Amino acid sequence: MSVRALLACWVALVLLSLATVASLGLPSARDTLLVLLLLVLGKAWLIVDGFMELRHAPWPWRALMLAWPVAMALGVAGAALL
Repeated sequence: MSVRALLACWVALVLLSLATVASLGLPSARDTLLVLLLLVLGKAWLIVDGFMELRHAPWPWRALMLAWPVAMALGVAGAALL
């Protein structure tokens, strides 16, 4: 991967991290949780496809690496809704 692509991934991760901090000011806890989980999934996707360079890997590897954050987000959302 080129340096420019890695830099773009890094900038995107920084912006998502800033959005994470900004989302803490949302009025409702449910909205905050939803936004945080979506941001976490976006970060996980960037890390798997960008930094780990699994974008061109065989689909089963990529699916496994992307399924874990989705499973964790569903678990957190399910626990929060109880």
